[in-house]
Amino acid sequence: MTAPAPRIRDDRGQSAIEFTGMVPIILVTLAVLWQSALVGYTFVLAGNAADKAVAAGARAEGGGAAACAAAAEEDLTGGWSAAVTCGPDGDLYKAEVSLEVPLLFPGVNLPITVKGRAGAAAERRDGP
Repeated sequence: MTAPAPRIRDDRGQSAIEFTGMVPIILVTLAVLWQSALVGYTFVLAGNAADKAVAAGARAEGGGAAACAAAAEEDLTGGWSAAVTCGPDGDLYKAEVSLEVPLLFPGVNLPITVKGRAGAAAERRDGP
């Protein structure tokens, strides 16, 4: 029986090379997924802030713009800054909250603005 011929090429290190080539693809995929989650979370924050703002503004005396703005910014952390517009519109009280979408981490923003809008019946306190 003869000894096997020595291999001209060896497969040692092949998995390390493949892993090194895949690391950038894996990291970019994770960054895209994280950014997608931040966009979704910004939509949730904008909608929730608008809901809270319109509820506070509709209950407040004299139009409630200050109460509306304070309620809108109540649950927002320092990474999100809100532009809040509140006011009566006939028998409705409307609020609009605009938030900029952060780029990977709150604090550095993309030039994309997410708007949350809400409306509620203006609560009047007529009578005694």
